[in-house]
Amino acid sequence: MAEKEKNTTDFGADPSNFVNRELSWLEFNYRVLSEARDKSLPLFERLKFLSITASNLDEFYMVRVASLKDMVHAKYMKQDIAGMTAQEQLDAISIKTHQLVELQYSTYIRSLVPSLRQNGLRIIMEHEDLTKEEAACADSYFQTNVYPVLTPMAFDSSRPFPLIRNKTLNIAALLKKKNGDGELEFAMVQVPSVLPRIVELPRETMEDGTEQRVVILLEEIIERNMPSLFLNYDIVASHPFRIMRNADLSIDEEEAVDLLEEIQKQLKKRQWGEAIRLEIESNVDKRLLKILKKELSISSQDIFRIPGPLDLTFLMKMYGLEGFEAFKAPKYIPQPVPALMNEDDIFTNIRKGDILLHHPYQSFDPVVDFVRSAARDPEVLAIKQTLYRVSGNSPIIAALAEAAENGKQVSVLVELKARFDEENNINWAKMLEKAGCHVIYGLVGLKTHSKITLAVRMEEDGIRRYVHLGTGNYNDSTAKLYTDCGILTCDPQIGEDATAVFNMLSGYSEPKAWNKLSVAPLWLRNRFLRMIRRETAHAKEGRRGHIMAKMNSLCDKEIIKALYEASCAGVEIELVIRGICCLRAGVPGLSEHIHVRSIVGNFLEHSRIFYFLNDGSPEVYMGSADWMPRNLDRRVEILFPVEDEALKEQVIHILKIELEDNVKAHILQPDGTYEKEDKRGKVLINSQEQFCLEAVQRVKEYRGEDDPAVTRIFKPIESGNI
Repeated sequence: MAEKEKNTTDFGADPSNFVNRELSWLEFNYRVLSEARDKSLPLFERLKFLSITASNLDEFYMVRVASLKDMVHAKYMKQDIAGMTAQEQLDAISIKTHQLVELQYSTYIRSLVPSLRQNGLRIIMEHEDLTKEEAACADSYFQTNVYPVLTPMAFDSSRPFPLIRNKTLNIAALLKKKNGDGELEFAMVQVPSVLPRIVELPRETMEDGTEQRVVILLEEIIERNMPSLFLNYDIVASHPFRIMRNADLSIDEEEAVDLLEEIQKQLKKRQWGEAIRLEIESNVDKRLLKILKKELSISSQDIFRIPGPLDLTFLMKMYGLEGFEAFKAPKYIPQPVPALMNEDDIFTNIRKGDILLHHPYQSFDPVVDFVRSAARDPEVLAIKQTLYRVSGNSPIIAALAEAAENGKQVSVLVELKARFDEENNINWAKMLEKAGCHVIYGLVGLKTHSKITLAVRMEEDGIRRYVHLGTGNYNDSTAKLYTDCGILTCDPQIGEDATAVFNMLSGYSEPKAWNKLSVAPLWLRNRFLRMIRRETAHAKEGRRGHIMAKMNSLCDKEIIKALYEASCAGVEIELVIRGICCLRAGVPGLSEHIHVRSIVGNFLEHSRIFYFLNDGSPEVYMGSADWMPRNLDRRVEILFPVEDEALKEQVIHILKIELEDNVKAHILQPDGTYEKEDKRGKVLINSQEQFCLEAVQRVKEYRGEDDPAVTRIFKPIESGNI
């Protein structure tokens, strides 16, 4: 007992109690890769997952690895929560990432390419494999479509080494002058991103009379035709390569006179940041590699020799090829929300009671309809909204612009610092300003990540405030792919809080107290800690303590310490964490009552839900924040309660089904690895599939009949194919 007491006081002092954030993220990408390796999935779905691992890795390097390299350059020696310096993290990341890339290409070359060929799609891996007819077709395509677009670039004493943009695919070559002295020269050509990377060649007729589709990548066609780009030279060697640059924006917001202008400047610099990763063909000529290594100032551990096509994100385009629907999961159609399936307008329906939304199982249309109805309703006086990431052709932006044109007061906070969406958001901000909206560009030093919309309406009995609060972005495109929750309410206290949020964002006024919302960065951390410690106190008093929580990431040291203390007191803690988890689960004397699972499925798990037993009076919350320092300390986030008893039961049900998932869930082991649950002898539960079924079933029950539209959606799901 004395030993246990000792542990509870110094959880944070021992780095071995924590997992490094970056290595935990790499574990997550391995879980995504395991879906690409799962032969029980439809073939083209496996292509999609492999593509996702590649785009994930790109962003990881451009931001997280870049940030660590900045720390090393600045001689920053402080250790992370797992006791690792920046350089130690980079060394460990390099080893783990090289292993990951090896597994990616083993999956692609040994499993996916042969399977695709068996099922009617031949991918030509190298241009030397082209038949005579295919070669003629590829050469003709080059002369007609590709050659006019290319710009070959040489490198010599009079011409400096070409500027190579971030993430572009290029072909480097060593040249020797025909009838010259044998001296080698370096040249390169960029593979144009304006042309399709996947080029389809004439179909091949097989011996059994069936036709096989044939595709080749654009860089192979260009490499085959390099001699026509350098007519007076012999090509000694040519190899595709690609570099990743530091894309982490460094903006001094205190000094920036105009944040929008400063971000626009920084975006241009992103293309030319420090080279932090080089991908090149595995059989690269040593002389050519030496030139690239020197000119790009890149270290050996950041060079990845690739035994196949570079940049596997092209597989998402491959997934989009028509004619292979049999090898893809049937598309699920988001269902209508029964509470809104009537003739009443959305405001009347919200007055009947709070409405829970569960995307993408239920449609995102009610959120769009809420903003659009507010824009057109003559009784609505004002609309206020925060925007973090929106779609390319956003109906919500269009509705806000329409509202301003209709003479309503429209205030929109557009977060310019939303990573990799900065340019998109700058364009939207300018468009909204032109339409007459009052646009706020976020707060200095903070990202506004909260998801809230307020519509102020004049009614017979006075002003009424309608509010939408969500866990995900106001993006109608990603709402079909990300799992998120939201609530539509006209609760007067939440309406008051919503007004206070927008006053805080536009006028820097901090409310003295909140009715029901908890807002970061000033109030949310302590709210979470109080609720965790309340469960701990109950457990110490011999009562049951129970916490269930679902989020994207968990890496906040103070929260983890509080969870360890709760576990040691006997609180049962069940966590669903998609990505980073710096907590160690199931460790005796530390976390034996903590269970962590990660669900990687057809949809991206994105909702944040929190349940606290509270001595038999359960409290349920949803919000925009993960348990990460950046969310709790450096962002504007909102946590909101689910109080309606029927809705509360629905949200608890969501948590319970995810905790029972034994198909897509990976269970965190005490050593930091993840393993799939042993399914032998168990009823299979795929939580995402279950929620699809339930959404369809609710619509069926509401309609009271077997509607043909419902049956069409329902049957493929029942067969387990979603």
